[in-house]
Amino acid sequence: MQTSPPMDRESLLLAPYAMRSEHSAGRKYPETSHPYRSAFQRDRDRITHCAAFRRLSHKTQVFTGELGDYHRSRLTHTLEVASIARTMARALALNEDLVEALALMHDIGHPPFGHAGEDVLDERLAGLGGFNHNAQALRIVEQLEIRYPKFPGLNLSQEVLEGQRRRANKSEMATAAASQPPLEVQVVDAADSVAYDAHDADDALELGLLTLDELNEITLWREAAERVRDRYDGLTNLELRRAVIHELIDAAVSDMVKLAESRIEQLEISSVDEVRSVPPLLTPPSGMAEKKQELQSFLFQRVYRHADVLAQRETTNHELGRLFDHYLKHPQRLPTFYERIAGEAGLPRAVADWVSSHTDRSAREAYQQL
Repeated sequence: MQTSPPMDRESLLLAPYAMRSEHSAGRKYPETSHPYRSAFQRDRDRITHCAAFRRLSHKTQVFTGELGDYHRSRLTHTLEVASIARTMARALALNEDLVEALALMHDIGHPPFGHAGEDVLDERLAGLGGFNHNAQALRIVEQLEIRYPKFPGLNLSQEVLEGQRRRANKSEMATAAASQPPLEVQVVDAADSVAYDAHDADDALELGLLTLDELNEITLWREAAERVRDRYDGLTNLELRRAVIHELIDAAVSDMVKLAESRIEQLEISSVDEVRSVPPLLTPPSGMAEKKQELQSFLFQRVYRHADVLAQRETTNHELGRLFDHYLKHPQRLPTFYERIAGEAGLPRAVADWVSSHTDRSAREAYQQL
């Protein structure tokens, strides 16, 4: 049986405004095309096979292991974002391979101990460019991952790198007169936001940091719970919680997809260039943004600022800060690879590269050995 070229499948399945692999701007280091995998399929596979991606399974987001083992890791969050993004991409006839590559890559630059770890490294690199997990993801795929003999990094397609660069420079992109990203990039950003809203609430409930009564104060949650109760009778609290999480995700995805379809039709969008020339097509409907903001503000105050979360944050801040300071004072203890990085990018940046590559567990073990 002869396998059809990827371009043939894309021409059959993709909308005219979707990004096609044959129109890719290519890679920094030219490579021969693959007979049955598109450029974006290869990008996806390179990301899933890299060491930084594997380490996500032992890196946490908001809640570390001291608070339990139910909550999401960076890896489970990444897979959930990829799942939501693929659903949206298929509904809009976008390039699912590009969407998946972007989604799987988007969090690989995170250090151990969630956002607390990022804040520690950002403080240590103040005046030296700071530390941003989105920018770190680019360092990983362009320089730090060594998997191929002919080039550093993963040599990903320019479209994947563009999506991550936009994440790393969101404030600049928001104010500059630059063109908008392709819809595939917009889909991943939307999916990330949807996943955070639903799953942080779910994790907080499981860990006992919130109650259902408290969440019922929030419009988005209360409306979703009402829709669930209208469909099902006699739900236990656990069944209700899980059904509401599903409803939050499904409603957000459906509403954004419908609005994007309407905008595409009204603006007669028929190419990637036209997507780039108009305001973002994939955004929450009118009124939804305010409800999302209410939920996010609630989670910030009641969960991210919860006494238990702040206590574990103080501990991990101390541990990661000590680890960074130790390697800065004793650079000879860095692995040889990072000694070379220090010669190219400076010692503080090399130490940040090394420390941020740790998982929660390996960072704690390294700290205990100081």
